[in-house]
Amino acid sequence: MLKTAVIGLGDISPIHILAIQANPMVELCAVCDIDEALKDSVPGAKFYEYYQEMIETEAIDCVHLCLPHHLHYPVAKYCMEQGVHVFLEKPLGLNTEEGLTLVKLEEKHKNVRLCVCLQNRFNESFEKLQKLLDSGIHGKVLGVKGIVTWSRPPSYYEVKPWRGKMDQAGGGVMINQALHTLDLMQLIGGKMVSIKGEVSRLLDYEIEVEDTAIANITFDSGARGLFFATIANVDNDSVELQVLLEKGKLTIKDSILFSVDEAGNKERLAEDAKLTGSKFYYGASHAKLIDAFYESILSDTQAYVHAWEAVPSLKMIEAIRKSSQMKKAIFMEGQYNGKS
Repeated sequence: MLKTAVIGLGDISPIHILAIQANPMVELCAVCDIDEALKDSVPGAKFYEYYQEMIETEAIDCVHLCLPHHLHYPVAKYCMEQGVHVFLEKPLGLNTEEGLTLVKLEEKHKNVRLCVCLQNRFNESFEKLQKLLDSGIHGKVLGVKGIVTWSRPPSYYEVKPWRGKMDQAGGGVMINQALHTLDLMQLIGGKMVSIKGEVSRLLDYEIEVEDTAIANITFDSGARGLFFATIANVDNDSVELQVLLEKGKLTIKDSILFSVDEAGNKERLAEDAKLTGSKFYYGASHAKLIDAFYESILSDTQAYVHAWEAVPSLKMIEAIRKSSQMKKAIFMEGQYNGKS
C-alpha cells in the first residue's frame, strides 16, 4: 500500500482527499498547511505546518500538491529530490521556464514520477471525442473552438490575494480557469504555427492579472483555433469545446458530446460523470487521473500526464500575452512537445 500526503488544504484539496480515501491501495497518512486552524480538518491524517518536516518524518511514497501557483515549482522540486512521487495540481509552473525545469527534473529522477493534474483529458466526453478523431471517420480537423465563460466576484481575489498577483499566479483567467481548455485544444489541433491574441481586464477589480483573453491559433495541419475565456460572465456557464471536421462537427457542451453530420442530424455520444456540490464545474475526472497515477506507480507503467505534456498550454498562455503586448502574431518556433 502506498503512503500519501496532501500539501495545501485549500479549495481543491477535498477532491484529492476523497479520491485518495476511495482508493484501497493508498493510505492518506498526513496533511500539511500553514494554517494551524485546519489541524483537525482531515480525521486520521497527521497534521504538519511544514512540508519539509513532514517529508523527513513520515515514510511517504507520494504527495499531492494543492498549493498557490508560485509554490508548485519549489515544493515539487524538493519532494522529487527526496525521492517522493508528486501529483501536482495545475499549472505545471508559473511559466514555461519553470515548467521545462520540472520536465528536466522528471527526466533526471527516473525513479520518481511527476503527474500534472490535467484531468479533463480523462472526461468521458473527451475520451470519446479523441477516439472519433483518431478513427478518421469524420475526416480531417478544420477548426477547434474553446469557450470558457465563468464568473469570479472581487472576493475571490480578496480572500486569496495571490490569485490577482502576476508573480504569484502567473496570470489570470488563462492559467487559472481556462488552462484545461487550452490543453485540450492543442491535443486536438496538434503542433501550433502561430497565435495572435488579446488579454484585458474588463472588470474593475484591483488585480494585476487578466480576466479576459481571446486568441486565434494556426496549427501546422492547416486547422485554425478560436479561444475565448473570461470571468466577467454573470455565472459559471458550461465550457464549450467544438471541433469542425470535413464531415460534420463534434461538440462538448454541458459535459455531453454531440455529433452533427453533414445532413444536420444530431446524436448524443457520451456524457461525463458529474461532481456533486458547488464545484461541479471542476468535473469528476480527478479521481480517474489520480487512480491512473497510483496504478502507474504500482505497475510501473507510463499511463499518466507527464510534465512535458503540460508544457504546450503554458507556451500558449505566454504567446497570447506576448501577442497582446506586441500587437502581432507570435510564431511558435521550438514548440516543446516532448517528442522533438
